[in-house]
Amino acid sequence: MSFDVPDDRRYLESHEWTTTEDPVRIGISEFAQDELGDVVFVELPETGETITAGETFGVVESIKAVSDLYAPVSGEVTDVNEELFDAPELVNEDPYGDGWMLEIDPADDEEFDELLTAAEYRDRIE
Repeated sequence: MSFDVPDDRRYLESHEWTTTEDPVRIGISEFAQDELGDVVFVELPETGETITAGETFGVVESIKAVSDLYAPVSGEVTDVNEELFDAPELVNEDPYGDGWMLEIDPADDEEFDELLTAAEYRDRIE
């Protein structure tokens, strides 16, 4: 099976993605949502909180499992996709669009360079 891996993002091995330009958004990959199955609950930080690269920032719960979410980069949360609280299935339906989770103000743009490119991420999941 082939999964969509947009080239305009960077990825963690744990399947989170981030955009690199404003707004800097974070979510989980199509591969991750497929592995999880139907997402039924999302727990995210509040606006104004700080997340740290490589550390957990929330939880996604599906009918199969509960999984921690890891921050691809550090920064202050500037927006949370509150639609996910009432419609967590958006993560399954559109993981790179309406299923985004956070917007952040990145603390250090150099952290993006440490993430996987789309091609590198594709190699890991195929």
